Amino acid sequence: MQIKFLISGGIMGIERNTFDIVIVNGRPAAGKSEIIDFLKKVPLEERIEKYHIGEFEEIDDFPILWERFEDDDIFEEMGLPRVFTDKYFEYEGKRYEGYVFKEKWFWNFLIKKLNLLYEKKLRDNPNYHDKYTLLVEFSRGSEHGGFKTAYQYLSDKILSKAATLYIYVTWEESLRKNRRRFNPDRPDSWLEHALEDKKLEMLYKESDWEEFTKDDPNFLHVKDFKIPYAVFNNMPEKTDDPAKIKPHLEEVMKRLWENYKKIHS
Repeated sequence: MQIKFLISGGIMGIERNTFDIVIVNGRPAAGKSEIIDFLKKVPLEERIEKYHIGEFEEIDDFPILWERFEDDDIFEEMGLPRVFTDKYFEYEGKRYEGYVFKEKWFWNFLIKKLNLLYEKKLRDNPNYHDKYTLLVEFSRGSEHGGFKTAYQYLSDKILSKAATLYIYVTWEESLRKNRRRFNPDRPDSWLEHALEDKKLEMLYKESDWEEFTKDDPNFLHVKDFKIPYAVFNNMPEKTDDPAKIKPHLEEVMKRLWENYKKIHS
């Protein structure tokens, strides 16, 4: 956490001015990666002032997910059975080509892996948040448990320090942008990976975000924690142009920061 010291009435105090952890959620291709890429290019002092994010690192479950697909391909090449994934899936009575997990519990395993990555950062640097904001990125659809289930698997250490930025797009917009960004030569790419249409529909058409947030417009309620959240409305699309990201993201992060301070002041 970036801090600065203030002297008022002869007493020195600490003003917090950056988030410890920001969880970045949304449908696939909603614009999460584009917003993170935008933040990387904002000068540090401006990023702290306008977005309350200092020097930052990211952890994302997509690289973990994709590596399991690659592992199973290697196992298969070695004459061994696939362990975690299949190369085909059934949907609405038809068979389609595309990687899927054999068991739905694997989605929650991914969240546990994110917890472990954070634990290692704290192990190696107990004062991690004196310098860094951590961005935690993932998508979830109702078919495999939704956001409500995923948040139950986040560690207390993450939940106690987190705020959530949700990037909103409709299902139709997610599908359109997923098709647009697909690069078949780089399926493991952070900015160019995409899902087959039918797999995207099966896994992500239904979302529980509205149900998850309906009881409180400002805070997620998970276990015994209140996690401030705010929504970046990417309809119509703003993440195709940094000039359009900037004003809306400033507004959203200002509101998020105000609620974060209510919990962490």
